[in-house]
Amino acid sequence: MKAPLFLKLCALCSLALFHTKVSATEATRTGSNIVFILADDLGWGELGCYGQKKIKTPNIDRLASEGVRFLRHYTGAPVCAPARCVLMTGRHLGHAEIRNNGDSGNGKPFPGQWPISAKAITIAEALKEKGYATGGFGKWGLGPTDTSGSPIRQGFDRFYGYNCQRNAHSFFPPFLDDDEGIDPINSNPIRGHLRKPEGEILADDYRAKTYAPDRILEEALKFIDAHKKGPFFLYCPFVEPHVAMHPPAEWVDRYPKEWDTEKGPYRGQNGYLPHPRPRAGYAAMISDLDEHVGAILKRLEKHDLVENTIVIFTSDNGTTHRSRDPNFGVGGVDADFFNSTAGLRGFKGSVYEGGMRVPCVVRWPGLTRPGTTDNTPCYFPDWFPSLCDVAGAPHPDSLDGDSLLPLIRNTGKLKPFHRRKPMIWEFHGYRGQLAVMEGKWKAVRQKVRTKKPGPWELYDLDQDPAEATNLAQKHPAVLGRLKKAFLVDRTVSARYPLKLSK
Repeated sequence: MKAPLFLKLCALCSLALFHTKVSATEATRTGSNIVFILADDLGWGELGCYGQKKIKTPNIDRLASEGVRFLRHYTGAPVCAPARCVLMTGRHLGHAEIRNNGDSGNGKPFPGQWPISAKAITIAEALKEKGYATGGFGKWGLGPTDTSGSPIRQGFDRFYGYNCQRNAHSFFPPFLDDDEGIDPINSNPIRGHLRKPEGEILADDYRAKTYAPDRILEEALKFIDAHKKGPFFLYCPFVEPHVAMHPPAEWVDRYPKEWDTEKGPYRGQNGYLPHPRPRAGYAAMISDLDEHVGAILKRLEKHDLVENTIVIFTSDNGTTHRSRDPNFGVGGVDADFFNSTAGLRGFKGSVYEGGMRVPCVVRWPGLTRPGTTDNTPCYFPDWFPSLCDVAGAPHPDSLDGDSLLPLIRNTGKLKPFHRRKPMIWEFHGYRGQLAVMEGKWKAVRQKVRTKKPGPWELYDLDQDPAEATNLAQKHPAVLGRLKKAFLVDRTVSARYPLKLSK
């Protein structure tokens, strides 16, 4: 059995680990329900409310019209597992236990990812201490069910979905994880990676009986029903639009057939599954995700919970990157056709803006001003203290982020938002990448896990959001300050060794 939260806290240090004062709660509607929806690989420009012209996202767009839309919100990492670790634990990527994707190595077909430790403190644990019912529905990616990383051992009362990211490559998998058991949902599952170099491609050849995203949504709605008297924390790390491309036919049919006449079908040459209409198929995945968000919002309305619920919608990283066949991205995604990065540099797997700047919409009726935007740089570590403030819970001292409530609330009763230190990323994937951000300034370093690491680069994001002009030589003092901030505010990880040269 996992040690109680107070014992874990004691193990971290001999000092008192909780602040005696909780910032911002005096002017906050504490005890509100919390709904946190996390898309998977949804790009910066793939929602209507962020300028998308082709893909239909009416529910998320409505959410934005009723709340605040953040224009410089960043993930904790540019790929799945480390981003989720940063989000759940509030520790940036220079302190996080997970700094890259990686399997647990337990020998199973779906092994799950390397687990976070028993001493890790999650948002769910902190909220549970305040009497919140906690439920996770979607993709976990932070440890198999028989390890310390199990969501049930990390503060969640209920979990249903994909524990293993590999299993999540198929939307018609053999099973979904059900707390610490499994729910067999397809006797004839579809593998997530297949090719068809020749012949006609039929979407129905890659469909089975039970569509996993719908089952996950059903369980999330049941959780709301069961805990409508509150308070509850509903965490929905939904799997769309991460490939393989498995969208429902009814959504594919709503998009023009002409879209896919130019390049034709996708045959699986860049990984994952073939699809006869990849552009329509990708749009369909995002629209289906939007429909699921709408179902969550409708259920809140049904139980008259809208006024006492904060809803946050964001994505775990940027859109899927290009691959071997230049006509398609990974899994058949055509990011150029949809302008998925909206002019930002890079894709998923990159610490440039296109890989890390993600949509973020927050609605808290009566506290957020409808239809507003905020340009303050913020990122995943900020959500742990923010949700603690929503709940009236104390902050663990180990957190790297700052509460966003002064930005979310628009009453003027809170102190202005102040960031204590620069935002930091130490990403060990894709040959190793570093990034530091302070206001408009962003420093980037590539290939740090190779024999020839790249030099530090510097960008002024106010003037150059596309990161086209490297200002490292023009502003050496600024770059020096950011480099020092990175070196001071990171810990050495035995699992993720990194020898840094100057």
